Amino acid sequence: QVQLVESGGGLVQPGGSLRLSCAASGSIFSINAMGWYRQAPGEQRELVARINRNDNTYYADSVKGRFTISRDNAKNTVSLQMNSLKPEDTAVYYCNADLRLSGSYYYTLHWGRGTQVTVSS
Repeated sequence: QVQLVESGGGLVQPGGSLRLSCAASGSIFSINAMGWYRQAPGEQRELVARINRNDNTYYADSVKGRFTISRDNAKNTVSLQMNSLKPEDTAVYYCNADLRLSGSYYYTLHWGRGTQVTVSS
């Protein structure tokens, strides 16, 4: 009933740019916040960036000044513009949404299936 689909991942050289997008669809009443997490091989999943309904943003220290998160409320989408990419940014990036389902009284977390980002020469 609710689906989050990521797109925009791929292979890019160090110093390059990539833009990730995530579209939420289904029986959604409202979205409180959306964000991006990433998980590198052998490591735990970490929060990269988050944006809420009031456009308040959060960035991990490792990506500040390089990544920009934005959302399109009308389309229930969130994007992550990634500039000056480094090999350390290589990971599977997951879209996350804190949303209220139609007919529900509370917010729940939902996850996309992930998209691979590889930064390499």
